[in-house]
Order: sequence, then structure tokens, then C-alpha cells
Amino acid sequence: MKRIFYVIPLLLAATACKKTLENLNHDPTLPNTVPVEYLLTGAERSTMDNIYNAGASVNYYVGMEYAQYFSGTQSETSSLYQLDEGANSSIWGLYSGTLIDLNKIISINRTQSAGPNPNQIAIAMILKAWIFELLTDTYGNIPYSQAQQGTANLTPAYDDSRSIYSALFGQLDSAVAMMDSTQEGYKSGEVIFNGNLGQWKRFAESLKLRMGIRMADASPDSAKAIVEAAVTAGVMQTGGTWTSPGTSDDALFPYSATAPYQIPFNAALRALNQFVVSATLVNFMDSLQDPRQPKYMALPTGGGPYKGKPYGLNMFGNDFNNYSFPDSFPPRGIYSPNFPGIFMTYAEVQFDLAEAAARGYNVPLSAATYYAQGIQASMTFWGVTSAPDIAAYLSRVPYNADDWRDCIGTQKWLALYMNGMQSWFERTRLDFKQPGGAPLFIAPVAGSLDPTVSMVPYRLTYPVSEASTNSANYQAAAAAIGGDTKGTKLWWNKFN
Repeated sequence: MKRIFYVIPLLLAATACKKTLENLNHDPTLPNTVPVEYLLTGAERSTMDNIYNAGASVNYYVGMEYAQYFSGTQSETSSLYQLDEGANSSIWGLYSGTLIDLNKIISINRTQSAGPNPNQIAIAMILKAWIFELLTDTYGNIPYSQAQQGTANLTPAYDDSRSIYSALFGQLDSAVAMMDSTQEGYKSGEVIFNGNLGQWKRFAESLKLRMGIRMADASPDSAKAIVEAAVTAGVMQTGGTWTSPGTSDDALFPYSATAPYQIPFNAALRALNQFVVSATLVNFMDSLQDPRQPKYMALPTGGGPYKGKPYGLNMFGNDFNNYSFPDSFPPRGIYSPNFPGIFMTYAEVQFDLAEAAARGYNVPLSAATYYAQGIQASMTFWGVTSAPDIAAYLSRVPYNADDWRDCIGTQKWLALYMNGMQSWFERTRLDFKQPGGAPLFIAPVAGSLDPTVSMVPYRLTYPVSEASTNSANYQAAAAAIGGDTKGTKLWWNKFN
């Protein structure tokens, strides 16, 4: 079944319905709950809106800058590691919106007279697991077991991040086990996979694969067992292009070219100029003659070849027309209003499998094969179609088993473009360099504005509101992880 690339107007309807139901007396002859389809569409969209929002996007001001894809223009403070608290609040805001809607879906199913729909519950559980993985990989210890209890508990305790991983593996296993292909799931409103249970199962197993690989240096035996079990169960099998994903297993939220269902950070009406592409990305892609380069950036409007700004240079007032912006105007790439929100791609899965093979895990193919498939999948995603160009590129970036961290790390970094948060996590975890050992990343040229970190942050500090509204638990969490600083490493970050 071809994936329909549109967004039905359920988010606004859901919001309006919720406000009405909360503020007016119910007519006993009318339904007194929001339809689960409305809640699911709202949850799927609000998840991505929180990541790609226009005002203080966590993907751009944190992920894309910490992964060193972008450098700022008028303001370089994010590249100098002064955390934008708006972006910080945006990701923490997943607690107050998206997770509440997903919990409502589960609650409605468990209390309705017709009995629970296991497929609706399972999909909500998988989305919850994706969100909590993002939150705990961003901060470390976070509220989990006591989260979303409403007025019953306004000051939830923080759970240990390692224990959250264990709980999420169990949650994903339970979600997959409860799916029932003989029952209908959502009649409408599920826009990531159009309700396809097979794709949701593969997404769940791929999320387990991602988390298993992330903990590979911290818990090698457990990671190996988790990864091998996920691969046996079946991870993503196919990839597509972002413009036309079709029936691919890429987990994408399909924003629409039509307002108001566009990706929040888009240049449909005006050129965006907050970021230029970093010299780190431009120089590396230049050195590889990477055919994805025209998809990732535009030529400088002032003329000349692709040019990146040195990361963290802090050149306020400079003529940025001499640098490459991430997209041209009018947009035809990442600033397009219908660019999708990225949950996970088939390309990422292939690089995870390549690392699993490189570590000696029992997976079907070799590290070199998965590595090549990851590159090819990324080319497909970004619309690079020339077979000779791809073949020539593969010959320029051969897999080297003795240098697997750098080979896999750099190509995975290129493939994760626009999935900034996951790319930042992988940068800190693998600590990769260019193949052969030359440095890839640099410290901010103008220095760091955070005394606890110089090269790259390892986590975000908790939102400032937590210190006042949940003080005791905040203090306990900060002490448990070794201090609420951006220089504190998370439990899985053991290699570098």
C-alpha cells in the first residue's frame, strides 16, 4: 500500500475538542472522550513539532550545531555552547503534550466498554518509547516511572537512565507481542505507517537496535543479546526518498506543503538565515566528492563554490552571502514546507547493523556489506540516483575493518543529516575521526561559553524550571549523574 503523504486536520480538531470537553458540561447524549484517532495524529505531529519548531528548534540550535553541521549567523552562542533555554524547554515539553495524549489513548482503550484494542495500545507504547529514549539520551536521569501522574504527583522522582533503557526494552517487547493482525488498529489518523502493523513492529525492533548499539561500550554482553534478538525479530527492510517514501520502512512524519500542516521550520514564505553550513561539513564532503552535497547545501548567493563557516567563529555582522546556506530560496530541500519529521531511517539501521557486525555480533551480513547498504540508502533518501556516481563514491570511501569506528562513524554522521539530535549522540558516543585518524571536528573557534565543556557537550542541563518546581528531585538527579553540567557524560558514553 502506497503511503499517503498528507496530514489530515486532526491536531487542531483534537486541541479544540480537548478544550471544549475540559471547560463545558458534557451532554450525556454525546461522546465524552476525544477519538483516539485525533489523539494519535496530534501526538505524532506534536512530537515532531517539538523537535523542529520554528521559535527555538532543538533540532537546529542543539542537534545540528552540536553535530557540527551548522554554524550560526547573527548569533553564534549555541555553537559556543550557551544553551538556548527555549530549545531546552521545547524538548522537555514532550512531557506536557505528546506523552499525555499517548497516555490518554492507552487509558481510553483500557476503560472502554468494548474492550481494549491491542494495536492502538501497542502503537502508542512504541511512540512513548521513542520519546523517552530521546529524553534520557539528552539529559540522563529523567522522570519516568512517576511521570504524567497529573495532580497525583506534581514532583516526580527521576529514574536512573540505565534502568529506563531496561524498562523501554521491556515496553517495546510487550508492544510487539500484543499486536494482533486479525484486529483493526486505527481507522484513520495514523500517518507514519498508515497503520501498517508489520512496519510498526520493524520500527520497534529498530529502536531496540539503536539503543542496543548505543549501550555497546557500557554493557557489551547485554547489548549483544538485545541487538541479536532485534535483528532476528526483524528490523527495517527498505528505504525510500524523503520526497516520496512510498511503502518504505523509513519512519517519517509527513508534513504537507499546504499551511498549516507544514514543518514548523520552513522557508515557504521567507528565506531563513539563522544558520550557514559549517566548514566541517563542507570540507569533508568536498574531500570525498560527495554527490549528496547539492542536497545538503546551496552555493553561496555571492558566488563561488560551496563554502562553510568555521564552527563557532562568532563573526557577527559578516556578509554571510559568501557562505553556503543549508537551502536556497525558494526552498527545494530541507527548508521545504513538506520536508518530513524524521523518527528513524533505514540508512541509520544499516549503519547500526554495520557496527554490530564490526563488534562481532551474530548478524546475517558483513560489516562491509551493511556499511555500503547504509551509504546507498542515504543516497536514495536524498534523491541521488546516478548509479555510476554512487559506485564511484563507494570506491572512494572503502570500509576498513581496522578503522571501523571512523569509517562507520563518518558515514553515519553524513547519513544522519537533519536528524541532529541522534547525530550529536553518535558523535559523542563513537568519538570518531576521519578515516585514517585525522580530526574531523573542531572546538568552537571563539571558545566555549560553558566552563564545563570545550570540545562538545555530552548532555543538556535540565530546564531551569526544574530547579524551582521540582527542587528536591532535581538535586538528587544532578548528584546521581555527577553534576547537572553539559560536561557530564551519560552512562553509555564510555569509549572517549
